[in-house]
Amino acid sequence: MSKGFITAAEEGILLNLRVSPGAKRFAIEGPYGDHAMKLKVAAPPVDGKANAEVSRFLAALLDVPPSDVTVIRGASSRDKKVLVRGIEEATAREALAARFQ
Repeated sequence: MSKGFITAAEEGILLNLRVSPGAKRFAIEGPYGDHAMKLKVAAPPVDGKANAEVSRFLAALLDVPPSDVTVIRGASSRDKKVLVRGIEEATAREALAARFQ
């Protein structure tokens, strides 16, 4: 798993994501280059549905309220920067690493 896709922020962490909407199911594909993590989502890229699915999944995976997950850059792009409040970088890395094993 790429270490460059997650960085500590004042309020929590920032995740760099590459999102592919319209997949058969949600999946974490793994690293995308050196600085992003690739996700596939089932929701279409219409009316923010794919972004909402990404936020819900990350909230459940990282055990934070959905309101603490916000797409702060790339809302209409495949490349997104997501702020997750209330979690430390090490905790997030552990949760995401467990998903790859």
